[in-house]
Amino acid sequence: MNPIARAARTARAGQETAEASAQVIARRLAIMGEALADPLRADHAELGRMGTEKVEALTASAGAVASGALDLADQGRRIADRESVEASAHLARLARADSLAGAAALQAAWGMGLWSRALSDSWTMGDAVLKLQAKALSPIHAAAVANARRLKP
Repeated sequence: MNPIARAARTARAGQETAEASAQVIARRLAIMGEALADPLRADHAELGRMGTEKVEALTASAGAVASGALDLADQGRRIADRESVEASAHLARLARADSLAGAAALQAAWGMGLWSRALSDSWTMGDAVLKLQAKALSPIHAAAVANARRLKP
């Protein structure tokens, strides 16, 4: 999936999560009010679900974020390693340049390569962040939408 489509899908999921959360919160506030008014007839199953499901969804989301952050850090390390090798190789070529014009041409070529790799890497990293964002939202979205469906009057 292209990054723009992924970002749009995640934005829609965020909107659905917000809407579902509002519905769930409204319904659960009513359930809590009913429980205060008549504790013996309270929906104890729903009251008990309120905390545990949040912990489950947030734990899954945090796990996705932690894993994704490690992947992003590793990707950054690989880029830094590659650029270190590129810079060393460039300096070795530069040291062998036989003229000022040759050195300038090497510098221009290295600079263009650096900019090209930086642009490519920024797209790759941006796409990885968008994937991570979607993975982090997914368990929260699933819980909120399922609850809104289940609690619908």
